[in-house]
Amino acid sequence: MSSRAEVVVVGAGLAGLSAATRLAAADVDVQVLEAGTHVGGRLATERIDGFVVDRGFQVLNTGYPRAADLDLDALRLGWFRRGAVVRVDGRAHRVVDPRQAPGDVVGTATAPIGSLRDKAALAAFSLRSGYAPVDRLLASPERTAEQALRSAGAGDVALERFFRPFLAGVLLEDELATSSRYLDLLWRSFVRGSIGLPAAGMQAVGEQLAGRLDPERLHLRTAVRAVSRGSVVTDAGTWTAGAVVVATDPGTAARLLPAVEASAPRQVTTHFHVLPESPWREPLIVLGQPAGRLVNSVVLSDAQPRYSPDGRALVASSSLVTTREDEVRTEIAEAHGVAPSDLDHLTSVTVPGAQPAAVPPLQLRRPVDLGDGIYVCGDHRDTPSIQGAMASGARAARAVLRALRPTTAPDDRSAS
Repeated sequence: MSSRAEVVVVGAGLAGLSAATRLAAADVDVQVLEAGTHVGGRLATERIDGFVVDRGFQVLNTGYPRAADLDLDALRLGWFRRGAVVRVDGRAHRVVDPRQAPGDVVGTATAPIGSLRDKAALAAFSLRSGYAPVDRLLASPERTAEQALRSAGAGDVALERFFRPFLAGVLLEDELATSSRYLDLLWRSFVRGSIGLPAAGMQAVGEQLAGRLDPERLHLRTAVRAVSRGSVVTDAGTWTAGAVVVATDPGTAARLLPAVEASAPRQVTTHFHVLPESPWREPLIVLGQPAGRLVNSVVLSDAQPRYSPDGRALVASSSLVTTREDEVRTEIAEAHGVAPSDLDHLTSVTVPGAQPAAVPPLQLRRPVDLGDGIYVCGDHRDTPSIQGAMASGARAARAVLRALRPTTAPDDRSAS
């Protein structure tokens, strides 16, 4: 069977959906082909024994500029507090954003994550990243994240007890070898935004975008075997199109488009447990210890109560290497101050290729127009994040519109 469309988008992750919804809004005949059984790409959610379980520990950061594309109210977000819990010598210490919890300033100032000078350096770094113009951040000398933090005044204690475990859970690497420019952009989003979980799980983000498309334009379980100028080959037949947008994971993109060099070397293993009740009074992430296997552990249902069907606490604990549940159970229990026997193991998931690396030199806004009517988007074309995926999808849509609707195409200088 052969079909024709003005534009075919390969992949229904956030990049592909961001491109497709923009094209559809411009009255372009766009069709989306997705190999999997759901929309949203790596944002996947299932229900296990009534609990809402995402594919790994994932969150939505409203500080991302492209979060403005979403109806956040409709997602019914539950919120984490800005900050973290640091355990030192068995004691839990809270390090929180003083803007959100002014009464906790003294506790944060006395937390054992370095000297007052270290904490002043953290505040200054946050102010710079959060409020300096983006152009100035991107024009600053590029180095590794660790070099940038040390240059900002963070000492060994602050690095090992706070920055390294906190950032490892986001960057999925604990050497802090990530580009300082990406660190600036990432920290900016933390300073300016809030971290939340949709009531129905992270897959709801992709489903909201897909809901803006005519259902007949979305084709699940449709694997693409080959892409060439004006042609997309699937097991069911060939599509012809004026433009093709490849919006897949990096490995698939590189296979379909030999000109694309992309990989996703970061991986993460997340263990989900259930506790009879939460041991905490507020939704804060607990950072891993310097000698431990975990990078973090958090009671998800403290931030989003709808993740639990009955008031019990749903806990997610992540490591950067593949771990067995029995290898980290004691460490998880110690993080939350409970007995190992209190933890009821729900499931574990390892996500290989969880995100691309962003090491120096950072390649922001990599080309999405490959010529000959072929386009590519995904977080491997921008930053390894929800923001990067959606921003690259928006750029691809604008590039397609410039080719197909040159008199009405939007200005590409608009926000990424």
